[in-house]
Amino acid sequence: MANTVNNKNSNNIIIYSVPEVAEILKTNKSYVYKLIKSGSLPCIKIGHIKIRHEALAGFLEKAEGFDYTDPYNVVAC
Repeated sequence: MANTVNNKNSNNIIIYSVPEVAEILKTNKSYVYKLIKSGSLPCIKIGHIKIRHEALAGFLEKAEGFDYTDPYNVVAC
């Protein structure tokens, strides 16, 4: 599923594609793009848009207790 890259410190960096994040979040790709465009989900663009595992985990922690139905108008649940 995820691409793993070894860096000089032998740490693994997990990077997801937009379709992989959509699968993880059980949503569709267009919603993931909305999360990115709204600034809610940090990303990297290297050819195609990528999302680091840490960024996705951070988003999920921050999102707990909030309604992200409209990522441009986040409200408490």
